Amino acid sequence: LAAPTDAGQSGSVSAGRVLEWIDKAGYAAATGWSGTYCVTAYVGNVRFSRPVEVGHLVEVRATVVRTGRTSMDVMVETFSGPPSTGDLAASTHCLMVFVAVDAQGRSTPVRPLVPSGEAARVLADWAQRRGAVRAEIEEAMAGQVYSDAGTAPQLTMRFLAAPTDVNWGGKVHGGIVMRWIDEAAHVLVTSWTGTTANVAIFTGGVRFYRPLRIGHLVEVQARLLHTGRTSMHIGVHVRSGDPATRDLELTTYCRTVFVAIDGDRHAVPTPQFVPVSEEDRALDAHAVHLVQIRARHEE
Repeated sequence: LAAPTDAGQSGSVSAGRVLEWIDKAGYAAATGWSGTYCVTAYVGNVRFSRPVEVGHLVEVRATVVRTGRTSMDVMVETFSGPPSTGDLAASTHCLMVFVAVDAQGRSTPVRPLVPSGEAARVLADWAQRRGAVRAEIEEAMAGQVYSDAGTAPQLTMRFLAAPTDVNWGGKVHGGIVMRWIDEAAHVLVTSWTGTTANVAIFTGGVRFYRPLRIGHLVEVQARLLHTGRTSMHIGVHVRSGDPATRDLELTTYCRTVFVAIDGDRHAVPTPQFVPVSEEDRALDAHAVHLVQIRARHEE
């Protein structure tokens, strides 16, 4: 059951909390298949098609649909609805990639999945196609520059990773990191729109580069990249490192999209960001390019 403590500023369950549940379910499926500890490597397109309401029954289904030598593609679906009826409707779905690791933290082979039946083969083919999209998106992201030359609104949160954030491998859980990403982006768009009635409708390209350790200094930096008529596209970088040295390395990067909503939960026009510097214009075009990549592959 979704609890009042799971709610975001809009009154519904926050996107960050849903992302946390998605990651935990995906981890359980990957670990069950591999028989060993697994780490989150990538989270694909998470589209929030409808809100999860406080008090509703939530069901998260995770299924291994394809395997590589050491990796597992896991499809995760979230459903929710009133517990009084048990009628659950789809809220989100996405494809996650987990990597199995041994006791020394090295990637280790997993048993291959042989699809049985037409439905399983369709899912495996879908996961393989998403891999090609993922490679194209990562290439587009790798070429972008974020520096002080940008004039776009941005926000930085810094804190220590707490023992309560720990996962079963002694590191910070990937779902916790995704919740931090959602929170930083929410604060940024709140300052941009002047209202807390903002909700995430998409999170994608979540790439985990290295583990984040308990006790490390964490820096979550959110930056406005592009605005549509009602949408705000945010790039978020997560860095972490030893607080004694403050040498921070990139841990995670992703893009998330928010909209502001009215009392009837309809999207409303957002203030428009006008790129000023060359870097602003490049990142604005980059955000549009990512939308085009995804639209092209979803046709």
